[in-house]
Amino acid sequence: MEKLKVIITGAGIGGLTAGIALRRAGCEVEIYDRVKELRPVGAGISLWSNGAKVLTYLGMGEQLAAIGGTMNQMAYHHKTGQQLNKISLLPLIDSVGQRPYPVARRDLQNMLLKAYGDEIKLDHKCVGVEEDETGVTVFFENGHQTKGDVLIAADGIRSTVRKYVLGVDADIEPKYAGYVNWNGLVKASPDLVAENTWVIYVGDHQRASMMPIGGDRLYFFFDVPLAKGTPCNPELFKAELKEHFQGWAEPVQMLIDRFNPSDVARIEIHDAGPFNRYVRGRVALLGDSAHATCPDMGQGGCLALEDALVVADHLVNTHAGVERALRRYEAERMIRANAIVQKARKRAEQIHGKDPAITQQWYQQLATEKPSDVTDALKKVILGGPLR
Repeated sequence: MEKLKVIITGAGIGGLTAGIALRRAGCEVEIYDRVKELRPVGAGISLWSNGAKVLTYLGMGEQLAAIGGTMNQMAYHHKTGQQLNKISLLPLIDSVGQRPYPVARRDLQNMLLKAYGDEIKLDHKCVGVEEDETGVTVFFENGHQTKGDVLIAADGIRSTVRKYVLGVDADIEPKYAGYVNWNGLVKASPDLVAENTWVIYVGDHQRASMMPIGGDRLYFFFDVPLAKGTPCNPELFKAELKEHFQGWAEPVQMLIDRFNPSDVARIEIHDAGPFNRYVRGRVALLGDSAHATCPDMGQGGCLALEDALVVADHLVNTHAGVERALRRYEAERMIRANAIVQKARKRAEQIHGKDPAITQQWYQQLATEKPSDVTDALKKVILGGPLR
């Protein structure tokens, strides 16, 4: 397709990656974000091999390896410290041809900003969209407006463009998944977790997890089922987690002692979807605006990266117009992404005690399943992406 002007709302993982892919293909790109300062939500993210493949394909493989952690195995432990299972990831890596990379969100964002290499227009909240036969006009709360051939809305789980795409009567409110996640970064130490290992402690419908990232650090999180709207006070994070995880294994206690509460994010976990369309005319939803998932499969960021690659490919290589290119993008992405939204929600409920009997069965499964069963399931998800 001839050179396009693409407007992107949202400068997160998906929006920046779409901008990188489109600029490298010769498109003119403008990226806007509603925030006054780019500050990533959450401390870290686990990029499985399908997401890492996208960044490698776009020429950022070496940079990703430099900021990512080496994760060669997973280890599940009961809250008492008893090991339930140990799973080597090396056969999976060999099979899919790409290592996964847990990374700090800030490191990943900085890498993408450098690769994009142009100004992000901040403090621009999208408040309206209009289309005609010549393009799409985007209106912002500060009075600015811009026109292009395409609008890609990568503006997150509370997207302001999603209602335009889905229709004014659509049920688009994010759904609370029933649990709160505390997450942050600490210095790596062998008394917390063995080198190159992702460890997950489980019990009481809760989780405590640590995984290696670049810079000799660990990305950690705690999950606790709580009512929506429970007060959030960083000064109480340590005391609250000490209470929730009382009696858990010593590494969990040491982790609580060592983190800095002011650097910890506390997030009420929500998802959004599945939705029955991602595209309207010249406007396409991407990433969490189209399919925000619970993080229990580690695929939210990966799906956004896949979206970015696919939408850029169709816009550049489809020669029958923008609208047909976006419909092809929608057809390719909707089945996969919607299935993962549903599967991640089901897994969140399984892990966090929506039905206590099912959670207990999961604990028993962890202790008895073959490591190859785990890696085969991961492989199936990874190879479902656009890059085999």
